[in-house]
Amino acid sequence: MASAKKGYHYLTVKDTIIKLDSVRDKKLLKVTSPQKVNANKNKAQSFNAPNPTSVLNTRQDTTPTAGGLKSVVKATAEDSSFVDNDHKMKYLYGKARVTYEDFELDAEYIRVDENKHEIFARGAIDPKTRRYIGRPLTKSGQEKPVASDSLVFNYTTKKVKIWNPASEQEGNYISGGLAKRINENEVAYRNVIFSTCDLPYPDTHFGIVITKGIGQKNRIISGPAYLEIAGVPLPLGIPFGFFPKPDSRTSGVILPTFGEDQKLGFYLRNLGYYVGINDNIDVTFMSSLYSKGSYELSANSRYLKRYKYGGNLTLSYGSHNYGLAGDPAVKDFNVAWTHSQDPNANPGTTFSASVNAGTSSFYRNSPGQNNYDLSRLTQNNLRSSISYGRTWVGTPFNLNVSLGHSQDLTQKTVTLELPTFSFNMSTLSPFDSKDRVGEQKWYQRITVGYSLVGTNKLNNIPEAELFKSNTLSKRLQSGLQHQIPVAFNATVLKYFQFNTGVNYTERWYLQSIRKKFDRGSRDAIIDTVAGFARAGEYSFNAGFSTKLYGTIPFKKGNITAIRHVSTPSISFNYRPDFGDPSYGYYRTAVSAATVPYPYYAQRYSIFEQSVYGGPSPGKQAGIGFSLDNTIEAKVRPKSTDTSGVARKIPILQGLTFSTFYNFAADSLKLSNINFSGHTSVLNEKVNINFSGSFDPYYTQVRDSITNGRLQNYIRRVNRFSWQQGKFPLLQSFSFSASGSLNPATFHPKATVPVGNTLQTMDPNQAQRLAMINSDPGAYIDFNIPWNISLNYSFNYNNNIINTSSSNTIMLSGDVSLTDKWKIQYNTNYDLKLGKLSDATSFAIYRDLHCWDLSIQWLPFGFYKSYNVTLKVKASILQDLKLSKRSDYTNNAGFY
Repeated sequence: MASAKKGYHYLTVKDTIIKLDSVRDKKLLKVTSPQKVNANKNKAQSFNAPNPTSVLNTRQDTTPTAGGLKSVVKATAEDSSFVDNDHKMKYLYGKARVTYEDFELDAEYIRVDENKHEIFARGAIDPKTRRYIGRPLTKSGQEKPVASDSLVFNYTTKKVKIWNPASEQEGNYISGGLAKRINENEVAYRNVIFSTCDLPYPDTHFGIVITKGIGQKNRIISGPAYLEIAGVPLPLGIPFGFFPKPDSRTSGVILPTFGEDQKLGFYLRNLGYYVGINDNIDVTFMSSLYSKGSYELSANSRYLKRYKYGGNLTLSYGSHNYGLAGDPAVKDFNVAWTHSQDPNANPGTTFSASVNAGTSSFYRNSPGQNNYDLSRLTQNNLRSSISYGRTWVGTPFNLNVSLGHSQDLTQKTVTLELPTFSFNMSTLSPFDSKDRVGEQKWYQRITVGYSLVGTNKLNNIPEAELFKSNTLSKRLQSGLQHQIPVAFNATVLKYFQFNTGVNYTERWYLQSIRKKFDRGSRDAIIDTVAGFARAGEYSFNAGFSTKLYGTIPFKKGNITAIRHVSTPSISFNYRPDFGDPSYGYYRTAVSAATVPYPYYAQRYSIFEQSVYGGPSPGKQAGIGFSLDNTIEAKVRPKSTDTSGVARKIPILQGLTFSTFYNFAADSLKLSNINFSGHTSVLNEKVNINFSGSFDPYYTQVRDSITNGRLQNYIRRVNRFSWQQGKFPLLQSFSFSASGSLNPATFHPKATVPVGNTLQTMDPNQAQRLAMINSDPGAYIDFNIPWNISLNYSFNYNNNIINTSSSNTIMLSGDVSLTDKWKIQYNTNYDLKLGKLSDATSFAIYRDLHCWDLSIQWLPFGFYKSYNVTLKVKASILQDLKLSKRSDYTNNAGFY
């Protein structure tokens, strides 16, 4: 590309090899040597200078004159210039530049004809690479720059003729063919391509070929036009057309996806209309129509106030008929809203929202709206949160207020927090001084904190009862909870960490409960007693911890040493029995024992239906044990590593054992022995986690007869399993491994710091890149030849009578067939049942640079279907060679 004067910013155009197989190309690329110019050699002047300037108009007066010019034509060339005074011709070679009034031209070669008042410009073939370089680049006033293969410009009439132009206007591109400026307001086009692709002809993959047309400021009015993909014309044409060239966001139709669903029939999915309201907000209306009568509607609005806030709101509605003909349709809706505030918009305050609420059957009945996403189809919960935070600078206090929502899609129940707030004080050292000199005294290590939380909560309300008038008054739970932790820590004997503390918790309620039995009933009746009720509890703890190090050195091999770090800790915990009648937190409901009704007794907490509950019964005075371990290897540097620093590779990032022995219990004093561990392998690309629990006591299985039926029950005996010659019972165990593998896993490459990338982007591009980084799994990366994402899960539970387990593997990824074609797959296989998930899917992606073509297929199961999608790709995705996996919220329109 020709050099440009500092201050100007031009369209970047890809250089391509031009084949010399047509008369036009041969004429275009023919190099005319200065020696072949028919000029008077005695009068001609030739000079070489770093940046010679030649005033091409001998008249220096810039005022209009008869037959004269209004301004001076100025020209520069980096390589050389040749002047033919007899024929009034100027030849400029090597990054040439010409300016006239507001007209600017850069090219590898420029010829100025003063007789005809014409300027001709073209590029040149690089003798080494055989690439066509230095294409002409023109700009007039505030218009967008235009690149081309060659052009002729008359600087008196302002008419210009351009071969293979390439220009951009708000995401729309015109390239190829011939363009001729008729006057200041109109341009005639012939055989140009109107596209959203920023590559010039002949690299444009997808566009509309306009055989003839007139271009005005914000539109092109055309004659016959037809569709072309990758240079292949399609039998889709129009006799005339209107194409906008917007200088701002413009509304337009969004192309649908075609396919078939085995339950709903053939469909046109995600047919919509985009409304660009202004630069800060837009709205997208989407609809899906099915041949068997079902339909889906949605409205999505994105908003962004730079340096202030941004968000996304989606309203969805669906009517589906999965039953027999004539059955009533199932109605579903969903509301999704995300909002975030710029951290610098209002220092000290935050506001955010993440809302996802609707009918329990929305995701199951509307799989197409979520692209048959397995994680959404199988999810059991929906959660929402709207929160406001305030921090008082210079003080230890902060406040957070939030509205919350949780929805169980299996049980069809809803929990609402209306609202929840927390007021916190950061930990303080009340006996320490800011002006202290020297080490802390023991009493200056004492710290104290405070927190206050409160909530109004509707807990596990059936969906059918949620909007009834009496639900709020009968089911609302309210309460306040204060917590005051006091702590002290110090180093003892240089190697031991000692910590101790006292915790106090106070709960306040406006009601409590009482229970009683009706005559002849086994079920207790619960009465709500209005009035202030409080519950306080306290506990004491103290503990020691230290670290033990062990190293095994190796003199041979790549491993120089293996280090083991063990962190043992022991703690003492005391907590009184808050079930004691003196506290008044627990009561006993008894039935009237009269013939023929038996005697019943039930002990209960008067706070068991309160939002924070009450203190738990039972005295606790015992010792807790835990042991944490890490193992890592030190590896010699590779021969190619110039730093010479040994690398540390984790072998076991954590292995923890813990238990508790309660001296105050009358039996079964030892708690379960718990263990957990985690590590990572393959350059920390695969994460491994496991955990489990052992019951140390001997367990017996006994028989009982209930209602005439023989049943088994479990009885734990106050004897350890090893005293019976048995290994402790493994009650539960879970194992999971997850990660992504690709060529970069085994051959990592240096990465470019994100900050350097963001500096070259506008705010919209930076926001898009942040979205990509937050969810890379949602994109197909054509730069990676293959990628495998694996998630293996095993769960085991055993109580002797009943043993259950699950063994599943989730596999997804993609494989490149060529640099433009990819196959993507996603499945979930149950190893125990030996069957694939119903949401198994396959997709084929074709990268059309500025467009995406995808074919998705779900081969079997309830969601058996296929679809074909062709959509515009965002510019940031073109630069990164990424394709967004099909999702109706990301389809873009063709305007």
